[in-house]
Amino acid sequence: MRRITFGLLLCLCLSPASRAAGVVYVINSAGASISVVDMATQQEVRRIPVSREPHHLVLSPDGKSLLVGDTAGNEMLFLDPATGAIQKRMPVADPYQLGFSPDGKFLTVAGLARNQIDVYDAASMKLIKRFPVVSTPSHIAYSPDSAVAFVTLQDSDRLVAIDLRAMAVKWNEPVGKTPAGVLWLNGKVLVADMGTDYVAQVDPATGHVLTKIQTGKGAHNLFLSPDRKILWVNNRAGGTTAALDAGTLKVMRTYAIPGGPDDIDFAPDGKLWITRRWAAKVAVLDPATGSYQTVDVGRSPHGLYLNARAPAAVK
Repeated sequence: MRRITFGLLLCLCLSPASRAAGVVYVINSAGASISVVDMATQQEVRRIPVSREPHHLVLSPDGKSLLVGDTAGNEMLFLDPATGAIQKRMPVADPYQLGFSPDGKFLTVAGLARNQIDVYDAASMKLIKRFPVVSTPSHIAYSPDSAVAFVTLQDSDRLVAIDLRAMAVKWNEPVGKTPAGVLWLNGKVLVADMGTDYVAQVDPATGHVLTKIQTGKGAHNLFLSPDRKILWVNNRAGGTTAALDAGTLKVMRTYAIPGGPDDIDFAPDGKLWITRRWAAKVAVLDPATGSYQTVDVGRSPHGLYLNARAPAAVK
């Protein structure tokens, strides 16, 4: 019965597109580069060099720039999401993880090595406030009204909530061992606890852990499908990707994705592109069959971004 339900959900997720088109940008953290992959051929067509150690990227609210954080290089790169051309470079202290608030007013940057969280005005890119934290701020999520930013603190096993209206820490609470990915879902905050095999469901008002959902060893990052029906969780240590019903948080199916599955982005044809951090590859998973194809990229692929509307081959 569970397989039938999952199959029906997949039918609702998949678009009529029969073939992927466009480009994928893959951040090679240990390769100091960005791989540009043709979605149709699933081949790398270009590699963009960066200064030292990039990890994550985010699209600007106006869709005109792809921001790439080079954490060891203390630099933010702005790329044209259609061509991959570098628009500009900006000095930024330790931009490990970055994310815009839903209303587009704030850019939050987690400085993992420097133990700091920086909040910028998104329009001017001026620093509003720096929050020293202990320790290793990692991933970022927001409340839907953009009033609060939630940041995981990996080495202190905590989650910090920052009130963006008062520009003050709202609370800082323990949520489980080595928390990484964080996501707002259905009025709660979900935290993937990498040092465990579960995702913690957290009360956003207090920071208290309400429930724990077992997904697999080394639960690292979590992503909501475009139709908001499936929660995908990458269990990096276990080499698996779990599909959960987004409403009930019950695991429906688990896929073997060896090599340290890390980040996910969703293609219009219903496939999932998953970076494999320890394998220098990206998996392109067909969730209907459970099979995946492999794309060779640079060393330690981490963040990735799909632009299905870009020209099919950026060179």
